[in-house]
Amino acid sequence: MAASFPETAISTERLLLRPLAEDDAPGLATMMADDLVLAWTDLPHPFTEEYAAELARTLAPAHRAAGRGIVFAVTEHLTQRLVGLVELRNTDWRLRSTEISYVTAVWARGEGYAPEAVLGVAQWLFEDRGFLRLELRTAAGNTAAQQVAQKIGGISEGVLRSAWIVRGESGEVLQDSRSDLILWSLLPEDLESPELHREGWHGDHRYVLRD
Repeated sequence: MAASFPETAISTERLLLRPLAEDDAPGLATMMADDLVLAWTDLPHPFTEEYAAELARTLAPAHRAAGRGIVFAVTEHLTQRLVGLVELRNTDWRLRSTEISYVTAVWARGEGYAPEAVLGVAQWLFEDRGFLRLELRTAAGNTAAQQVAQKIGGISEGVLRSAWIVRGESGEVLQDSRSDLILWSLLPEDLESPELHREGWHGDHRYVLRD
């Protein structure tokens, strides 16, 4: 039987990362309708409420059970409103390495939610699950995603040339173009950097498991 992540929730200072629920479908569909999400991710288009419900009900649990990764809904503690989605994918259990991707709702951008969520997952991976490497891949033109990688202390390891498809719409036609990817990594020792301490990511802001 393949190794897999446990079904769990992760609490940070402002956010709760938890398993997807079918009730998240309307919020997910609205979040994924944004042009930037369409451009920078490989999520289905259109991302319908029906697909969102299927993701919560079947696809995300199967992804976790097969050992490929895990999907978290990101919600605010204060309002319980859905502010984003975080996914671990391409997990290598022998290397104790996995890749993270993240989406933030358009109304929640600029609040620091993405770095907080990603750092919470990184701490959980390294401290609770014994992982030794977390990878991020950002499209060359996706400066917002690159800023998240930098804020959590990620190290740029180079460029994967022509390794991604960037999508855009021209009228009713969906157009694809190729893009480079920037490869970032985060190791357990990177979380001890002085920069992260100065930014306040440690101490009271550490994750709490909610099994």
